[in-house]
Amino acid sequence: MSFSHNWIFYISKRFSRVDKKSRSAATSFLSSLGICLGVMTLVVSLSVMNGFQIGFIDAIMEVSSYHLRVEKVSSERAQEKHFIEYCDENAFIKAAIPFYEAQSLMVGKKGLQAAALIRAVPYDVCIKDEGFSEQLSVYTGSFDVTEANSIVLGSELARSLGVRVGEEVSLLALSGSIDVSLLSDDRVFTVKGLFFSGYGDINNSYAFISLEDGEKYFGKDAKKMYGLKLKKSSDDSFVSNMLEKEFPLCDVESWRSYNRTFFGALRIEKNMLMFLVILIFVVVAVNIYNAMRRMVYERREEIAVLSALGGKKKEIQSIFVMQGFSIGVKGSVAGLLLGLFIGVNMENVFTFIAEAQYYLLYFFTLLIAPENAIYVRENPMFLLYARIPTRIVFSEVLFVTLFGIFASFAASFFASRGMSKLTVAEVLRND
Repeated sequence: MSFSHNWIFYISKRFSRVDKKSRSAATSFLSSLGICLGVMTLVVSLSVMNGFQIGFIDAIMEVSSYHLRVEKVSSERAQEKHFIEYCDENAFIKAAIPFYEAQSLMVGKKGLQAAALIRAVPYDVCIKDEGFSEQLSVYTGSFDVTEANSIVLGSELARSLGVRVGEEVSLLALSGSIDVSLLSDDRVFTVKGLFFSGYGDINNSYAFISLEDGEKYFGKDAKKMYGLKLKKSSDDSFVSNMLEKEFPLCDVESWRSYNRTFFGALRIEKNMLMFLVILIFVVVAVNIYNAMRRMVYERREEIAVLSALGGKKKEIQSIFVMQGFSIGVKGSVAGLLLGLFIGVNMENVFTFIAEAQYYLLYFFTLLIAPENAIYVRENPMFLLYARIPTRIVFSEVLFVTLFGIFASFAASFFASRGMSKLTVAEVLRND
C-alpha cells in the first residue's frame, strides 16, 4: 500500500503527541526555543539598526545631499527660469531649492574656533521644502535668515564656538571665488537659531545663511546649485536621465553617488548582521539535526513496521521532515511575534523593565539593608534604550522568519535520510 498525505500528517501528529511525554519533548522544546530567541533577537536588532540607519539617511538626504544635486544651470535669466519652471511642472519633483556652499573657519565667543560648512539658502526654504523643515529641528530661536548677516547654527557647532542665540560669530576664513578675501574679520553674523538633526556631522559642522548673503560673501564666481527633492527617492536615476536630456549642459548627481562612502559602510554593517543571522541558525540547525537523528534511531521499530506495510522511504521520511518543519514554524512564528512586539513597543518594554528592576532592587534592599533604600535608583541605561528608534522593514523580517523555518526543515531532511540505511528484516529480527 502507498500512504497518502493524510496518513503522513496523522502519523506525524501521533509521533509528536508521544514525544511530548518522552525525553524527546525537552529536545523539541529547546530547538523551538532556540529558533524563537534567534528570530526575536534578529528582528529586534534589524529594527534598531534600521531605525538608526534610516534616521541618518533621512537627515542626510533631506538636509545635506538632497535627492539630486544639479550644477552648471545657465546663469542667464531665461535659461534659469526655464529650469525652475520645468522642475515645478515635473510630476516626480517636489521642490527645487537653489543654494551656495562654502567652507569656513568660524570664530565665536572668547576666540573659540571651528570648521564649518556654510550653506546659503532661500529665506523661505522651510516652507518650500517640507522634508528639510521636518529633519531640521530648531530648538532655540528660529530659522530666520531674512535679515542681512543672519545665521543659523548646528547645535554642536554652536557649542564648539560657545555662542547662543543673539550672539555673534565671525567667518574668519572663507573659501570662495578669487574676488573674495580668504581671511577677513569683517564677515560678522548674528546667530538667529540653533538646530538639531538626526545626523551628528550636520550638527557639528553645518550653518545656514540667506541666499543674498551667499551671493555677497561667496563671490561672483561662486557655483549656484539646485537641490531637488523627489516624491520618491528611488526615482533618482529616472529623473536624472530626464534632466540630462532636457538640460544637456547640466551636471546631475544622485544621492547614491554623493553619499557612496557612507552608504557603503552602512551596507557592510547590514551584511555583517545578515552573516550573524546565518551563524545563529546554523547552530540551531545542528541541534535539530542531532535531535532528529536520535529520534530516527529511537523510531526504527515504527519505521520498519511502516515499511513492511508498504510505506515508501520518501513518505516515511516526510513524517520526520514534517516534525522538523513544525518545530521551525512554531519557533519562528513565536519569535516573529515577540520581535515585532518589542520593536513596536521599545519604549514601553524598556520602561517596564526599568521599573521592574527598580522595585525588585528596592524590595530586597528593604529586606537586607533598609537604611540604603533611599539610594536605590532606576538604571538609566534602560531609559536610554527606551529612546532607541526602531524601523521595521517587512522584507528583512520575512527573510529572517523564512530562514528560521528553512534551517529547521533542512536539518530534519538531512537527519531523516539516515533511515534509508535501516533494513526492515534486520530491525524486526533484532527487536
